[in-house]
Amino acid sequence: MSSTAPVVTRFAPSPTGYLHIGGARTALFNWLYARGRGGRFLLRIEDTDRERSTPEATAAILKGLTWLGLDWDGEPVSQFARKDRHAEVARQMLARGAAYKCFATQEEIAAFRAAAEAERRSTLFQSPWRDADPFSHPDAPFVIRLKAPRSGATVIADAVQGEVTFGNDQLDDMVMLRSDGTPTYMLAVVVDDHDMGVTHVIRGDDHLTNAARQVQIYRAMGWDLPVFAHIPLIHGPDGKKLSKRHGAIGLEEYQAMGYPAAGMRNYLARLGWSHGDDEFFTDAQAREWFDLTGIGRAPARLDFKKLENLCGQHIAASEDAALVAEIEAYLEAAGKPGLDEAQRTGLVRAMFCLKERAKTFPELLEKAHFVLGSRPFAPDAAAAKALDPASRRLLAELTPQLQNASWTREDLEAKVAEVAAAHGIGLGKIAAPLRAALAGRTVTPSVFDMMLVIGQQETLARLSDATR
Repeated sequence: MSSTAPVVTRFAPSPTGYLHIGGARTALFNWLYARGRGGRFLLRIEDTDRERSTPEATAAILKGLTWLGLDWDGEPVSQFARKDRHAEVARQMLARGAAYKCFATQEEIAAFRAAAEAERRSTLFQSPWRDADPFSHPDAPFVIRLKAPRSGATVIADAVQGEVTFGNDQLDDMVMLRSDGTPTYMLAVVVDDHDMGVTHVIRGDDHLTNAARQVQIYRAMGWDLPVFAHIPLIHGPDGKKLSKRHGAIGLEEYQAMGYPAAGMRNYLARLGWSHGDDEFFTDAQAREWFDLTGIGRAPARLDFKKLENLCGQHIAASEDAALVAEIEAYLEAAGKPGLDEAQRTGLVRAMFCLKERAKTFPELLEKAHFVLGSRPFAPDAAAAKALDPASRRLLAELTPQLQNASWTREDLEAKVAEVAAAHGIGLGKIAAPLRAALAGRTVTPSVFDMMLVIGQQETLARLSDATR
């Protein structure tokens, strides 16, 4: 591949289910590599498995990528729609002598393998039709097989794994076109990548063996090889292959749990790739820094604490209006009621005191209860304990002081401190019942921030409700 060619990467998921978090990371790596170099990021839906591919799964993949903020260039390509082109290449290889027609039946192949197993030799099928005279071909169904080299080795110069060597005696003459004329996955991938101008194939290392077979097709067609970069898979915290037992593995589950997309991008980028000791970074920095040399060879481990920590930092760094828009998308994804105009306005007004310590949107919304709820605020069990008779008397004493406050933070703090001093108690003894009265919760922003957000009239009304 020419070093001056513009970078073209692709993400090629199969629409047979949800978008796996590992697939999302592969898409992100491809997107970062292309976007950071002014290249193109393409999307191909590998929908050749007609029984398992569904339009719903395709829609879920597109929705997941859109939520994650990974825009692609052009229209998504359907692999199935290109089956005639794949078949055409198989026939071209036949004409070049790089492939051959194989008339062996399934029974003959099974018998060959059984005999090989009994004799303890390689069970890789060696077709008797490989070098047969075309005049001996019967009028019968056939497949088109690659005429793979039998000796020597196929070497993959992998940008992540280094030089990986496969003995050609371990690779069979794979089928490229089935007897019904449909192409196999191996052929389709190579033809699509070539036709789409893909310069860098960045994918999971479970495709490494596939690369050896695919390289043989490239060479048989005289096509330029792309740069291969096979990235280690994601494991669970226990070091085992990621599965449902580790919790959420579908991307849509992370949106529904309330993780911000920017935090998710940052975390997935760090899952197997590093730039020095940098943990928190912006999209612009990720695009600038991302390269293939920073990808490690060991499997990355999913760590929810790190994910939450990064998400918290991104929530704190986000613009208020953008956060509210993303929270509304989260509510829809989680099947929860949306915000009305008053709640939306209140949330924007309160965001300065909500976003600093929230790691997820549910956490932020819990803290925002004081501005999302409406009077009367019924205290939850913990808050009700803070509103005992003695505490309510303190609030009743504070109320006239607040009626005369100038409603600046300094003045509000001074008024509350005066009442606390008069009773010889610490500020916390008043803050707890005040918090319960204003929000009906024990986990809230600062009581002074809440009073400033809701204003004097609403503060006094809530105190009145709590001291009745």
